[in-house]
Amino acid sequence: MYTDLPEEELRRYRSDQTEPADFDEFWSATLKQARSLGDAVAVVPVDTGLRTIDTYDVTFPGFGGQPVRAWLRVPAGRTGPLPTVVQYVGYGGGRGHELENLLIASAGFAHLHMDTRGQGSGWSRGDTPDVGPAGPQVPGVMTRGIEDPQTYYYRRLFTDAVRAVDAARELDVVDPSRVAVLGGSQGGGTALAVAALVPDVTAVVAHVPFLCDFPRATVITDAYPFREIADYLATHRHRRDAVHRTLSYFDGVNFARRAKAPARFSVALMDAIVPPSTVYAAFSEYAGPKELQVWPYNGHEAGAIDDDEAALAFLRSRLA
Repeated sequence: MYTDLPEEELRRYRSDQTEPADFDEFWSATLKQARSLGDAVAVVPVDTGLRTIDTYDVTFPGFGGQPVRAWLRVPAGRTGPLPTVVQYVGYGGGRGHELENLLIASAGFAHLHMDTRGQGSGWSRGDTPDVGPAGPQVPGVMTRGIEDPQTYYYRRLFTDAVRAVDAARELDVVDPSRVAVLGGSQGGGTALAVAALVPDVTAVVAHVPFLCDFPRATVITDAYPFREIADYLATHRHRRDAVHRTLSYFDGVNFARRAKAPARFSVALMDAIVPPSTVYAAFSEYAGPKELQVWPYNGHEAGAIDDDEAALAFLRSRLA
């Protein structure tokens, strides 16, 4: 069933999320520090037995210079420079097995598929630990370090995501002027953040993006992962203001206001995990050229393979 406002009201809906006065300074300082730390990008060939795709195990410096893993897949025998897609993963997942996620490279792109620190045991494998401050939290990562933007989990993850684009652009096989970012759910929210923080990315695909419009999302769904925040505040009752201040630094609505690259969004009107109004909130604020695919009868899976097909067409049109 529909989980949110009627579609006509969704198109008119606007978030009341506010921007911290030091939002841009916070992220500029975070990225400046991250870019000054860590070892060089390492690329190791992997023998997968595939004849059409060459695969590499990549390690690059992320937040705090900490090593982050990724798979690099390219069409077999291609030396580049190739148009490139950097992909981010949904909540609970990691970069997966080397034989998974072959679509993008099969379509002719270089494909850097970033691991997700501290996740990767819910539905796909991960290989990157989360090294960061500990403290009281609800199971999951949504409330890890949530009472201060400096310690919040997504500061580390979004920084990793920016550094993944940096790492991709160092590779000989990659055309640094043609790099797009893509993801669904948590990956979609991460792609929106990167679109704002790396203003010269070529294109953005954000399918049912999670992590948008926290003030509304945390009170209109009982579904996890947003529910983790509600669970935390049900116990830490007097920390609401501190929590929501932290979340404002990581809200896709605030990132969308700064992103200029052409973007493709999708939203599903029967999605209980990512309420449709939160996607519309980010889409409405998105500052660059944009398009929105609406799936009236789908849940969090959204358009599934149809979204993938449309994303490939969109990427070809922007990365050609």
